[in-house]
Amino acid sequence: MRHIRLWDIAVLLGLLLAPAWGQEPFAVKRGEYIFRATGGCSCHTDVKRKGAFMAGGRPVSTPFGKIYSTNITPDPETGIGNWSDEAFINAMTQGVGPDGTRYFPAFPYTSFTRMTRQDLLDLKVYLFSLPPVVQENKPVEIMPPFRWRFTMAVWNWLFFRPGPFQPDPNQSAEWNRGAYLATAMGHCVECHTPRNLAGGLNRSMAHAGTADGPEGELSANITPDEDTGIGSWSVEDIVWLLQTGFDPDGDDVQGVMSEVIENGYKHLTEADLRAIAVYILSLQPISNKLETKGE
Repeated sequence: MRHIRLWDIAVLLGLLLAPAWGQEPFAVKRGEYIFRATGGCSCHTDVKRKGAFMAGGRPVSTPFGKIYSTNITPDPETGIGNWSDEAFINAMTQGVGPDGTRYFPAFPYTSFTRMTRQDLLDLKVYLFSLPPVVQENKPVEIMPPFRWRFTMAVWNWLFFRPGPFQPDPNQSAEWNRGAYLATAMGHCVECHTPRNLAGGLNRSMAHAGTADGPEGELSANITPDEDTGIGSWSVEDIVWLLQTGFDPDGDDVQGVMSEVIENGYKHLTEADLRAIAVYILSLQPISNKLETKGE
């Protein structure tokens, strides 16, 4: 009979118990990467007022008024600490909270709906690993009827198309990875697309930029239009921007995008950044000359 050493027993026990011991730490690391790929959820930290990390309270200006980001720390009373997996996924993919509250599309569930279930669950594990912060959410400051949340049922019927990301079999694996990162996690279209009077995206101008971007800032045209977009940029130029915050001319990005890079994209692998660049440069070029307000 083969002599069984203590080391053999230890290895066997390790294999048997690995799922129980190792799942959480690995999920936290995966979740942190997904968190970075979303842009670091920058809107949920009130940086200007030195607010606590992910505790919300940051004002987000919209054409309809101000919306304050919510507390997504694992505090059970004022945050999301008592949310189940299903409640979290429902909020992220359907825009409905555990109590039935409908979220406004300033929270981009309209893009997060394309994320995979596993990515969402890993993201939840990471968020639940953060220090809980007691901070009540602030009510919105929006004009009626837009502040009436029950109207979001109609808005969703008009403008929201739920469902997971569907890879394009006619495109490369790199392109599909970039499309997933940009359309599901990164939700680029939400910030770089003008909206109609009801707040729905003008899909015919997708990614062509808008003067009414996040917090009332201008969001650039990121279609490969030669004159008004990034048609002269290379894949390397886009990767460099997402890593450093500097464009090919040496100008640095400002506002929310600088936070998205600092807290999010600069932490991604170069392969993922290249995939995003490949996807962005494949978009339909759209001419859209943007001017800041007051010009």
